[in-house]
Amino acid sequence: MKGIRQLAEHLDISIGTVSRALNGKPDVNEETRRRVLAAAEELGYVANQSGRSLRQGMTNVIGLMLEVSRETVENSDDFFLGVTDGLQSVFSRHKLDLVMLPCPDDEDPHEYLKRMVARRLVDALIISATRRTDRRIELLEKARIPFVALGRSASGGSYTWMDLDFEGVAARGVERLVAKGHRRIAVAAPSSDINLGYIFLDSYRQALQRHGLAFDPALVIRVKSSEQGGYQAGHELLMIDDRPTAIILIHELMAIGLYRRLAEAGIVPGRDLAVVGFREEPRTHFLQPSLTSFRMSLRDLGAQLGETLLATMPAYADHYPQGARNRIWPMELVPGESDAFTLTA
Repeated sequence: MKGIRQLAEHLDISIGTVSRALNGKPDVNEETRRRVLAAAEELGYVANQSGRSLRQGMTNVIGLMLEVSRETVENSDDFFLGVTDGLQSVFSRHKLDLVMLPCPDDEDPHEYLKRMVARRLVDALIISATRRTDRRIELLEKARIPFVALGRSASGGSYTWMDLDFEGVAARGVERLVAKGHRRIAVAAPSSDINLGYIFLDSYRQALQRHGLAFDPALVIRVKSSEQGGYQAGHELLMIDDRPTAIILIHELMAIGLYRRLAEAGIVPGRDLAVVGFREEPRTHFLQPSLTSFRMSLRDLGAQLGETLLATMPAYADHYPQGARNRIWPMELVPGESDAFTLTA
């Protein structure tokens, strides 16, 4: 079956009636609707979605732009699997589909997005891995495409964003470690220009200042947000002359690599070095000693992100009157054994 005309001829019904029946219009009687749907299934009719999209000016598709690399694939980073579960739970209410737009790490994200926008593949977008200066934001603002940024940026105007509470992670992490007697507290920060790194480090500096501690650039270890990055952070930490007694990690996978490097050096987290990290990856649940960590529900984050995006779209805004506002997503500190010891003067 090639099209709606053939379906109408098969049923000896007008094309208009078949179209209204397939689209659930109320002016088609129930018996006719059943006949049309049964015949469509029997004969393998599939609506031409591209033609419908052109007529309606909508695709009913939402895009999630990700930046991918061989390292992220090898590390099996599951962050966005949880987020997309929450996103689709919202989009499915409105029969919207979610597609991933994976930008390879050797391509300029701005140029990649420009190509996607020109092709009009989606009705709205979620962008992630926002930079301090991010040209994608100005591109989407000029194109007047509804979007939400997962992460803040200094770019753009009054766009809508959601971000994780990286200020709170740094502030609460430092406060917890200082209370346990630590004065030399290192952090593993992203090596990229991603804006969350700037936010995290600004809060780290302020937290040290509040506790009367001097900021030491040597204690800021810049590595990739991966298992390999955690391993490298551990190696660099061991090379510091006046070795820190504690470290705060910015990404969940880092803890796996860090534990491995410390084990090679005979250093035990929770006894010789205090570690505070993130815990969303199932693999980090099995670390010993258990990781003191910040965590959140990725599904809930995704659901809120989806509702926030739909609140910026005229066709759905009435369903989410409180949605179109900027949000900082909280994280819960869950004590473990990795920072259990207290230093004595």
